[in-house]
Amino acid sequence: MPVSIRDVAVLAGVSVGTVSNVLNRPQKVADSTVTRVRDAIRTLGFIRNDAARQLRAGRSRSIGLVVLDAGNPFFMDVARGAESRALDDGLVVLLGNSDEHRSREEAYLDLFEQQRVAGLLITPIDDALPRLQRMREQGIPCVLVDRQVHDKSFSSVAVDNTAGGRMAVNHLIDSGRRKIAFIGGPRGLAQVDERLAGARQAVHESPGVTLELIETEFLTVLQGRAAGEAIGLRAAANRPNAIFAANDLVAVGVLQGLAILGDIRVPEDIALIGYDDIEFAASTIVPLTSIRQPSQLIGRTAVDLLIREAEDDGFRPEQVVFQPELVVRASTTGT
Repeated sequence: MPVSIRDVAVLAGVSVGTVSNVLNRPQKVADSTVTRVRDAIRTLGFIRNDAARQLRAGRSRSIGLVVLDAGNPFFMDVARGAESRALDDGLVVLLGNSDEHRSREEAYLDLFEQQRVAGLLITPIDDALPRLQRMREQGIPCVLVDRQVHDKSFSSVAVDNTAGGRMAVNHLIDSGRRKIAFIGGPRGLAQVDERLAGARQAVHESPGVTLELIETEFLTVLQGRAAGEAIGLRAAANRPNAIFAANDLVAVGVLQGLAILGDIRVPEDIALIGYDDIEFAASTIVPLTSIRQPSQLIGRTAVDLLIREAEDDGFRPEQVVFQPELVVRASTTGT
């Protein structure tokens, strides 16, 4: 069996990431550690594999990144984190926007496959694993971003969306709200389904609390505005007194839709919470409570995993799951 970077790490008594730094960024590692790792490399006769050489200085120095919505600041922050990490290794990130359309996703996968990119980061619309497996067999490592794989066949970086959904609705319940609406969609999109599942868990654990589902076609401001206007036109007795929006863009739209009617106050009449904590969530007309994701860290971590897979023949897919954070602002507390 060929010697892997993991074998070097074990002999040197360091992490795989440290061996990677010694190979590519030795200035970041203590001299004594560099010496120990290089001694292990000589002892084992370690030679970088072809995928790693291609990633560093071969046929491509580009990484493909396919996101669901390039207009969503969350994904732009993920891309910024990925780009920052890639530049550390002299790589560039090529961005593709599927816009939640399978045909566009397929077109970008075709393009990146034809261009023989060094690796692929992707937030797939649904089950793209057979296609990704084919790309991996052709020497293009793939990492899922903002998605998890139940069979753990691919590396992934995500946030526990179920915990985030539960956290959001528990916050609304703790503030005294009992008639809650979840606004977002489409169903079948993993992020939406997981956040809704968390919301339902919180409601199930709280007697007397109800959850209404209002599905949207996309996760956009316009879709949120339409939902907000529709809620505002209801009789007061038929309105929810709290809304959990599947992301901040939808929440901003809901806030606009309610404001258009002029007689519904946030949070006095309807409390509102979003998801992602994008940059302008704090600067809306009523600052928006949100569930924060470490977006740039997600991008950086995804590139780390991609590089490690390219360098290590014995690499086993890793699943990194970050925990979300509740950020409370005036849209749920009034202060």
